[in-house]
Amino acid sequence: MERRPMEPETASATPHLDRIDSPADLRRLDESLLVPLAAEIRADLVESVSRTGGHLGSGLGVVELTLGLHYVFDTPRDMIVWDVSHQAYPHKILTGRREGLRKIRQAGGPSGFTRRTESEHDPFGAAHAGTSISAALGFCAARDRLGESRHVIAVIGDGSLSSGMAFEALNAAIETTPRLIVIVNDNGMSISPANGALEAHLRGQGGPSGAWFTALGLKWLGPVDGHDMDAVLAVLRAARDADGPVAIHVRTEKGKGYAPAEAAPDRYHGVVKFDPETGRQHKPINVAPSFTDVFASTLIRLGEADPTVVAVTAAMPSGTGVDKFAARFPERAFDVGIAEQHAVTFAAGMAAGGLKPFCAIYSTFLQRGYDQIVHDVALQRLPVRFALDRAGLVGADGATHAGAFDVGYLGALPGMTVMAAADEAELAAMLATCAAIEDGPSAVRYPRGNGLGVPLPARLEPLVIGRGRVLREGTSAALVSFGHCLGNVQAAADQLEDWGVSTTVADARFAKPLDEALLRRLAREHEILITVEEAAMGGFGAFVLQYLARAGLLDHGLKVRTLHLPDTFQNHDTPEAQRREAGLSAAHIATAARQLLGRDAQRSWLLPPPVSADWAFG
Repeated sequence: MERRPMEPETASATPHLDRIDSPADLRRLDESLLVPLAAEIRADLVESVSRTGGHLGSGLGVVELTLGLHYVFDTPRDMIVWDVSHQAYPHKILTGRREGLRKIRQAGGPSGFTRRTESEHDPFGAAHAGTSISAALGFCAARDRLGESRHVIAVIGDGSLSSGMAFEALNAAIETTPRLIVIVNDNGMSISPANGALEAHLRGQGGPSGAWFTALGLKWLGPVDGHDMDAVLAVLRAARDADGPVAIHVRTEKGKGYAPAEAAPDRYHGVVKFDPETGRQHKPINVAPSFTDVFASTLIRLGEADPTVVAVTAAMPSGTGVDKFAARFPERAFDVGIAEQHAVTFAAGMAAGGLKPFCAIYSTFLQRGYDQIVHDVALQRLPVRFALDRAGLVGADGATHAGAFDVGYLGALPGMTVMAAADEAELAAMLATCAAIEDGPSAVRYPRGNGLGVPLPARLEPLVIGRGRVLREGTSAALVSFGHCLGNVQAAADQLEDWGVSTTVADARFAKPLDEALLRRLAREHEILITVEEAAMGGFGAFVLQYLARAGLLDHGLKVRTLHLPDTFQNHDTPEAQRREAGLSAAHIATAARQLLGRDAQRSWLLPPPVSADWAFG
């Protein structure tokens, strides 16, 4: 019998990366291997993210910098504090989470951001911009007080430097600690191209790029080519051995090493699954526009009819749709950078000056401007219109980006009108309502993702303030929806009708002011009343309960339940899985109604499982 020759084993495409399970393994490599290792990390990153979606361009731009940091510094003893941290995928690859990256932002997989419970290499969690220098200074103060000798490095992008918090931290640095390293990762981008005076400063227009940092007492090193491995290692060693606080200017290219991302760094900042060979993203075919697109098209219609309509956003023109308004009215759109506090008060000044500002900010980011909403807008009853994109659960972006709290924190303010859109037509009408409100601030919240295919109105007519609508009449159960959970509420009503429960479905539209006449009728004509919202407790349901109690409508046997997001920070998963976990699926809503009616006392199998307060990868 003839023997067949043994076939050679297939060579690994990542032979150097395969040897690394931790930064300690990296530091054992010869320095000459770092350049080929950088290429392997880029290829591995593209391949992993193509399977799952996630953040891509930012991580590709910091591969050499990440290698240099872990090679020169003794991590995790020396601490790297990443700003925003969507650029930390290469950091995760080098710190034992390479296989986990195949499930990043999915159930059971690692977060798309740094997270303290995930790894000892993540000393500080971050998903909002501008936090790194403040946190690093806190670590430095603790180190100095405890007599430790570790290095602390803050890595902040030039876009994040526009955040007021970063300025505040830099102002305090020299008085806080004698040893700090700040790395300015300068790629000319946040998600969209960065702008403003700081960008010109970093490019040396009007003076040396480091003059401002030097004036604050930091030694300035750079600018350095962030893709020149030898230069990166040299400047990091110089910073490590320097006396006093140091700032390093590192110039990088977002999307470096992957042609599609280099050509369109904004579109490859965050991606869905894609073909790694062509870069083509596998976006689902959906004829319905996204809620963001509906906001943009409606704002353009309002702007065409009224030249005083203007738009403000905080470094998110493409994410909010303001870029489309800017294309139509370039002189009436303002991107203020990552500066939500400034955005709010800037809009307040515009309103006081006679314009109609629409301040388009993600719900989770508007939290950063809350004092300005209270002091500069609501207290003065200025008609600033807040467009809250990404309100509610956001799936893979997880707890840091979920718009959970806006109903409560805005609804607490005197004179604030708070609306939530159930569909595209409702969003258009609510934006027209905001435009018509002249005696105080208003807000409309709407979700991430595509609409339901509801056609937009031919004419933009404002709603009657504080007036809800009834979509189905029944006699036993009243389900009152606030916002885009209306679809699940209607499906729950179908289930209840199948079980013989006559059900009313109402869309509240307004959390403030409430439709008190509607609530009175529902309370008097039904056995039970359930409110449903994709927001934290203390919001719409709490407002309804307070009204019912104040009006004496709870005194005669009415049973009430408020369904809302759980009192915890939910982990990343699909939005559908998050809603099931929160007890906001149609089945959960229907079961809650049956139990409240006393028809399901022994059937708890549909109730949501306990929501864990935290999660650790691995």
